Amino acid sequence: MLAAERYDRIVELVNIKGSMRVSELSERCRVTEETIRRDLDRLEQAGRLRRSHGGAVSVKEDQPEIPYQIRETAQTLEKKRIADAALALIEAGDRILLDASTTAGYMAANMPDVPLTVLTNSIQVAAQLSSRDKIEVISTGGLLAARSLSFVGPLAERSLETYHVDKLFLSCKGVHLESGGISESNELQARLKQKMVGISDQVILLADASKFGIRAFARVTGLDAVHTMITDQSLNEEQRSLCGTYGLRVHPV
Repeated sequence: MLAAERYDRIVELVNIKGSMRVSELSERCRVTEETIRRDLDRLEQAGRLRRSHGGAVSVKEDQPEIPYQIRETAQTLEKKRIADAALALIEAGDRILLDASTTAGYMAANMPDVPLTVLTNSIQVAAQLSSRDKIEVISTGGLLAARSLSFVGPLAERSLETYHVDKLFLSCKGVHLESGGISESNELQARLKQKMVGISDQVILLADASKFGIRAFARVTGLDAVHTMITDQSLNEEQRSLCGTYGLRVHPV
């Protein structure tokens, strides 16, 4: 593959997924990670993408949601570890809220059948929990976002306003420690997640390393609204210090 062809392929992959890690691009393009890093530097200078910690992010603005089936195959092992750590924070009798992230889907798949109330806007989560006898599942309803298998929009937002939960398990498109915020690919998802934060006593952010350094199109909330972050990202001293300023507890996996 010629360099120009590789550049086009890298931009195409990043635009499709929204963000990609150097290791993924190296494997897809069959070149070394060092070559990919040089390519990303050149592509950022040309304005075709933006570098992030450990990879690159699309410069498209309001990016369409990546289909659930594609997201489900990205960072699978990392998401499963994060999901297992999140499950350890759930106690019998809890009222919890799960978003429509693939990590929440992994949580639902392995959730023990104990007395819980689970509120969700995710079709996948509701289906996974349908066989649990002791778990009460409440769906928000709303406008179906087919690509993410989730409910969004005014009806879903009004539904959330009628509830209060102990713990929210929340993922996102981007986590940017320097700007102190988490973000989503579009306004509908961001607005719904803002409502989720507002009705929750504890906000637990589920963020694999591919989310870091990314500022997606629509801001959800500041990191000061998050109580705990479960992540596989190795934070340096400066990043750990920033988390401390937000009062954010980091749970590494």
